[in-house]
Amino acid sequence: MSPPGRIAKIFQQRRAGVLLHLTSLPGPHGVGDLGRSSVSFASWCQSAGISLWQMLPIGPVGYGASPYSSTSSFAAEPLLVSLERLVEDGLLARKRLKAPQRLGQGPCDFAAARAFKRPRFAEAFDAFQKKKKHHSPDYVRFVRHTRHWLQGWCAFASGKEGGSCDLHAFLQYQFDKQWKKFRSECHGKGVQLVGDLPIFVTLDSADVADRPELFRLDRHGKPTVVTGVPPDCFSTNGQRWGHPHYAWAAHRREKFRWWTARVATALERFDALRIDHFVGLVHAFEIPGTAHTARKGHWRPTPGRELLTAIEHRLGRLPLIAEDLGAVTPAVEKLRDDFGLPGMKLLHNAFYSDDSRDLPQYHPKHCVVYPGTHDNDVSRGWVKHLPRSAVARFQSIAGGSIPCPEKALIRMAYASPACTAIVAMQDILGLGPDSRMNVPGRANGNWKWRLPPKLLPKRVAKTLRALAARTNRLAKGRRLRES
Repeated sequence: MSPPGRIAKIFQQRRAGVLLHLTSLPGPHGVGDLGRSSVSFASWCQSAGISLWQMLPIGPVGYGASPYSSTSSFAAEPLLVSLERLVEDGLLARKRLKAPQRLGQGPCDFAAARAFKRPRFAEAFDAFQKKKKHHSPDYVRFVRHTRHWLQGWCAFASGKEGGSCDLHAFLQYQFDKQWKKFRSECHGKGVQLVGDLPIFVTLDSADVADRPELFRLDRHGKPTVVTGVPPDCFSTNGQRWGHPHYAWAAHRREKFRWWTARVATALERFDALRIDHFVGLVHAFEIPGTAHTARKGHWRPTPGRELLTAIEHRLGRLPLIAEDLGAVTPAVEKLRDDFGLPGMKLLHNAFYSDDSRDLPQYHPKHCVVYPGTHDNDVSRGWVKHLPRSAVARFQSIAGGSIPCPEKALIRMAYASPACTAIVAMQDILGLGPDSRMNVPGRANGNWKWRLPPKLLPKRVAKTLRALAARTNRLAKGRRLRES
């Protein structure tokens, strides 16, 4: 275990958090964005005693609309830009907000949202140019500050989606402007933001196009080895994610500057980050680039200690959550603890044995407990697939017959010794398996769940706040200083 002095301040106080991706918010334009519903949700969190809001990655979505297959490690998904905010800035006519009713209902529809927003983005960009706001000090400052990635992203986006480089720069500027306002509003309500940093980047990305020497590619630009995980309980063939592996020697030569810039950009947006697949900073599973499954892969060491040392040297103590799930070894635990990073405990994994380290009584103080993550079924679906022995163990710990398993798991998470407890919004609302966010190994149909309009019950907030008070998870103080 790492000494308390090594733990980032945000993880030292007992807190309650929620896991909800920004695209899962309700709204009239096909996917959740930085419009009014984002601030409304922060207000609901405040009323529920929730002081941490964790999201999935916010980069431009890739294949299958997956936030974990982003086409940039630095840019943000343009669909997160709110048309409502553009109207407030005088760049779009209010009548242009009216959308087909179907875009405000049901699951996320990225294609329809893109088709609706693109022409309106173009109109706002034209107004921006006519008002000569591209000469404003704020815009000039933004372009200067992001020049290490903005030009490469704009060239990539123009080639993939059309539109001028200036249009794509405008959209990133608008996102940055809207995000800063959104984050400030969240801080004013006592809510801090937790982001998610995928450890790998996709082959079809601005990162690989702009810096191919940082990745293990052949002379045709194809990856010689790709990422994934071996066969496990999720998949008999393992998971072939397909990202190219890093050319670590090249990263060493540049003293990990690309990686440091990547983390710095994320921490400009979030108060803390979850490092997805943290085990990959100790060892990564390499699958031959020509293989169709993950069965023929091998684990190979990676220079995670050098990497984190370099980043910490430039950025200071790192407010990171280590997703230490999967092939965890003593080396993974030592790296996590040496850098003062809280690991993760999943209650969905806790009931398969009497000595499971995921059982609440074994949780260390400095960890983050979840009933489940975006990769798990919601708790009402999870309990249906438990073996009898696990059900009996769950009932004995929860206290008898459990008609609402998510309520028992939320109580366990809040009562845990862990300083940080984060619960998926689907479990907070007691929703069923049709609200699941992701099924690992399934290529299509993921990342679509969306919070139904007006489904933020005051009674649920009141109950959660009372539970947070009983378990000492109400954050001290209301307004947060900007980090």
